[in-house]
Amino acid sequence: MNFLDIIIKKRNKGKLSKDEIKFTIENYTNGNIPDYQMSAFLMAVYFNGMDREETFEFTHAMANSGKVLDLSEIPGIKIDKHSTGGIGDVTTLILAPLVASCGVPVAKMSGRGLGRTGGTIDKLESIPGFKTEVNIRDFINQVKEIGIAVVGQSGELAPADKKIYALRDVTGTVESIPLIASSIMSKKIALGSDGIVLEVTTGNGAFMEDLDSAKELAEIMVDIGKDAGKKMAAVLTSMEEPLGIAVGNSLEVREAIEALKGNIPEDVKELVLTLGSYMLYLAGKVDGPDKARPILEENLYNRKGLAKLREMIEYQGGDPSIIDYPEELPTASIVKAFEAKEDGFVEEVVARYVGDAAHRLGAGRETKEDKIDLSVGIMLEKKVGDKVRKGDVLAWIHANDEEKLKIAEEFLTKAYKVTQKEVEKPKLILGIIE
Repeated sequence: MNFLDIIIKKRNKGKLSKDEIKFTIENYTNGNIPDYQMSAFLMAVYFNGMDREETFEFTHAMANSGKVLDLSEIPGIKIDKHSTGGIGDVTTLILAPLVASCGVPVAKMSGRGLGRTGGTIDKLESIPGFKTEVNIRDFINQVKEIGIAVVGQSGELAPADKKIYALRDVTGTVESIPLIASSIMSKKIALGSDGIVLEVTTGNGAFMEDLDSAKELAEIMVDIGKDAGKKMAAVLTSMEEPLGIAVGNSLEVREAIEALKGNIPEDVKELVLTLGSYMLYLAGKVDGPDKARPILEENLYNRKGLAKLREMIEYQGGDPSIIDYPEELPTASIVKAFEAKEDGFVEEVVARYVGDAAHRLGAGRETKEDKIDLSVGIMLEKKVGDKVRKGDVLAWIHANDEEKLKIAEEFLTKAYKVTQKEVEKPKLILGIIE
């Protein structure tokens, strides 16, 4: 088989066979196909797409390019969760311990962030001593013992995806539905959980800016999971404004701690309860998602979810006292108010610009090698629909550099729009796909 023929076939909008896809993944993973040829192939896929059968085969070939975990020794139905990302994406830090406190094993591997903000692993590393690099044996043992582990992605799982994602990132081929779907689902299949709940975001702060594309991506990923024998559900959510109030790594850890103490923003609560309900449902704990909400709410307010977060932090070498003393988390040297310039109602808080503000402060990275400033970010005081008066604090900027602070102010000026008319709170949950 000749890889040039495969490139030409996809360039000419042909459908690739299972053998051609397997050949592509195997030979790129082991180094027989050079980056320049794979770049041409990815661009052909970007422009001409893949049908569902091709996408399924591409996903499974990547999942099988390394280890596929067997989690069968962990009692119960193991449920994983994945978000396609956004601004203020604190969900996992609240949701995973809350669901685990309800008796559902949560075995989760998460990544670092690229772009505007850090990923879940970056956020966890703002906790003093917290270990995110855990070998597979210890990962399985931890879930067996305490019902939860959130660790960095193992290089042994889906190594083809790691190579291909790095190439997509530098060749302008990230925003491709079959490539996004196969990247996410290859890792989830390799991880070995029995069920997966997806959050697929849409809006100016998300990969998929329009709802139709987000829905298409969600449907494909649900189908891929079911094809692999997984229990699946996807929740479509809006990312037109940031989720919750914190954007930045240690700031989001603080928000998660407060949320699990019962002080949870309404939009975060709605998302956590929706995703959590499907996680409990797929795990067989309830006979319908609606039956799960009271269970989750009870463990939110009786602080069992918080206790599970403390247990996970301690097990992974972190300092559990940050639950009681969150001020021990990394803290910025400058905290400045960003104020409203007129009376009215908040009409927009553009997620993309808030993310850009946090990024310029140092909360995100351009390359995987970049060092993140874990202490900086934005804390929102006002969101869409809120009434404001001139001089009210719209947001707090947490910075360690005066010049970066000025740039963040410029982005927040673009992010916030105030109008004289009352504005309805935006809808967060846009649909469910099962």
